[in-house]
Amino acid sequence: MASTLSAARFTSALTRTFRQPALRQNLRFQQRRTYADNPAGVVIPGPAKAEATGFGKFWNSSVGPKTVHFWAPIMKWGLVLAGAADFARPASSLSLSQNSALVATGLIWTRWCFVIKPRNLFLASVNFLLFCVGSTQVARILMWQSSVQGDSIGAEAVKAVKEEVRDLERVVKEGPAGVVDAVKKGK
Repeated sequence: MASTLSAARFTSALTRTFRQPALRQNLRFQQRRTYADNPAGVVIPGPAKAEATGFGKFWNSSVGPKTVHFWAPIMKWGLVLAGAADFARPASSLSLSQNSALVATGLIWTRWCFVIKPRNLFLASVNFLLFCVGSTQVARILMWQSSVQGDSIGAEAVKAVKEEVRDLERVVKEGPAGVVDAVKKGK
């Protein structure tokens, strides 16, 4: 009986202790306090944080090396460098559809980099350079094709678009196997 009474007293004392507002406040997770919570501007003690400088700011930033916002542009530089390396290749060996895809990718993602949060200027710069490299290569290809056939660059661009549309229609109509067969036959 004595142990039951002491357990009841302990439970009662524990309940009274946790009802006290100061103790409950200390047991809760720290919440961000705003000016509305503290209009008098009283300093509320909290854990001291040292202000990061230099490399520490970069390391802990929202677009730093701990995030994908840093590593995606690093990897995409490979596309830019590969496109720039193709400047040394003759225009006859370059792919118009591949370089058109680089132009579209660079243009779309450059715009998107200014829409997303956090705004990532490093990713925007690599995408803009990807657009520039792709545009240069497309211009080289179109100029080469126009010089070979004697057409203007505009006419050559129209022909290239019609050819791409024809290939896409073939893929939709016949499926991928039909396109592979057409390529093997040289059509």
